[in-house]
Amino acid sequence: MIEEEIRELLYKLTAQMRRNYADLLRELDLYVGQDQLLCQLWKEDGVTQLQLSEKLKCEPPTVTNMVKKLESRGILMRKRDENDRRMSRVYITDKGRALYEPVVNIWSNQTEALLQGFTPEQRVVLKEQMEKMYDNLS
Repeated sequence: MIEEEIRELLYKLTAQMRRNYADLLRELDLYVGQDQLLCQLWKEDGVTQLQLSEKLKCEPPTVTNMVKKLESRGILMRKRDENDRRMSRVYITDKGRALYEPVVNIWSNQTEALLQGFTPEQRVVLKEQMEKMYDNLS
């Protein structure tokens, strides 16, 4: 049945992408997910951990663990919010900013490998179809 084949292909594709990203990020001493957290901070530095969990669509304890690990390596730092001392904000350090280019290169190279052989028109159609699938599950 075609639906079963599509499901299996999607599973295999996401699993392979995750393995590829894990292997490449490991070279930067990062784990899958940490790159996405860094990406959020590259876009908007100084957000709360709760805001990060909302943006990453993951549980707050998961974000807390990632932040602690990255903070212990000097990639991030937490500071108490000046207006609300109960809350802390997460900031990227120079060491974290230095990871921007290598991480973006990993993403770009993997995306290009994934889309190799697709015409620009096919890429647009694929994007639209993937957005539809995402909307169906959201």
